Amino acid sequence: MHLLLSGIVGSVAYGLAGPDSDVDRIGVFAAPTVAFHGLHPPRESVVTTGPDLTLHEAGKYARLALSGNPTATELMWLPDECYETRTELGERLIGIRAAFLSGPRVRDAYLGYAAQQFRKLAGRDATVGGRRRSAKHARHLARLLHQGRVLYTTGVLAIRLADPEWFRAFGERVAAGALDEAEALVAAAERDFDRIRTPLPERPDEETVERWLLAVRAAHLPPEPRRG
Repeated sequence: MHLLLSGIVGSVAYGLAGPDSDVDRIGVFAAPTVAFHGLHPPRESVVTTGPDLTLHEAGKYARLALSGNPTATELMWLPDECYETRTELGERLIGIRAAFLSGPRVRDAYLGYAAQQFRKLAGRDATVGGRRRSAKHARHLARLLHQGRVLYTTGVLAIRLADPEWFRAFGERVAAGALDEAEALVAAAERDFDRIRTPLPERPDEETVERWLLAVRAAHLPPEPRRG
């Protein structure tokens, strides 16, 4: 496994971390190219807890990011201080981050993940642990809608939130029972996505992404045997 790019994502990157927040990391790695030709292809993802770490092989990562997956996408847009590994191929990945974007996929992904958080909220319980989880789901719902709307409007994914206290307060209100606020936020975001004229293309630039992936594969071929 050759790590190409990795960094701290989640609440720490957003500016929402509290004293009990986990530190989440995500990264992209390259498996040896010849490994794909055998009977047992390399693992596409490696996930661990303690530390919380998710690593995706370059091919799978590219597919996730092309689909608009928010967690995969944010790795290419992190503040500099959140990166922990930046190789030459990782820098090239950051350099082509706009190639992964398309208007329809950004809209569907961010609204879809926010709706997922809303379903978790709707099925919450009233215990202390349940309220804590509900506040977290509500914060992430609001954060997804905000970041998705900004990305859809500007073509730029802003990771660090300008007003994290608003998101914390929103989470506490929803956890205390104001589910209607969360529902209204989702409805407002849907209306905004419908009316915004996005600068993002209809489809991502797969040719550019393909060139990067082929460069990764070429860089991880075995060395040619020495002659003579």
